[in-house]
Amino acid sequence: MEDLISFFTNIDWYEIWLATGDTMLMLGGSLLFTVLLGLPLGVLLFLCSPRQLLENRGLYAFMSLAVNILRSLPFIILLIVMIPFTVLITGTSLGVAGAIPPLVVGATPFFARLVETALREVDRGIIEATQSMGATTRQIIMNALLPEARPGIFAAITVTAITLVSYTAMAGVVGAGGLGDLAIRFGYQRFQTDVMIVTVVLLLILVQVLQMVGDRLVVHFSRK
Repeated sequence: MEDLISFFTNIDWYEIWLATGDTMLMLGGSLLFTVLLGLPLGVLLFLCSPRQLLENRGLYAFMSLAVNILRSLPFIILLIVMIPFTVLITGTSLGVAGAIPPLVVGATPFFARLVETALREVDRGIIEATQSMGATTRQIIMNALLPEARPGIFAAITVTAITLVSYTAMAGVVGAGGLGDLAIRFGYQRFQTDVMIVTVVLLLILVQVLQMVGDRLVVHFSRK
């Protein structure tokens, strides 16, 4: 028991608190921008795909290629490649501000593809029925596609949020802060196993909470 108490007393809990706050800021900020950019991109991918409302095979092929290229890049490489662009936008490549641009660029194509998949699961009969009533493309999107795809979209947001948690941990390698940075600086470089264990446990708890909330939202909107 005494060994367990001494194990936890050696940890700087203030550092843990600050790192957790940085992780939450990175997650919240990047998820917000990812949804704002990825949702319309996913809708556009769906609309321009073959046999859809705005079918445009050339545009769809271009967007699909761009999305696939960005999705295939390892995030750690994307972090390094984007340093000049990040500095141009935020004035720094370090800290929370320096982490959000690459997080958004890394997650947006992933989320957009999930949104496209969710929209493909909408019953085509609903779209055709809305069209037959003279609805415009905008009305079809707002009144048929998005409402019907809400469970799939919330599931996509959940998966993306969990992916971003792992990205924030990797961002610690380049000085972004957060729990990943703490695990590297103390747990790996200084061989403080106690700090490593605490950061891993906190990340696991965060992922579990995100999954639980996401599952509840999916169930809630599936009933409507």
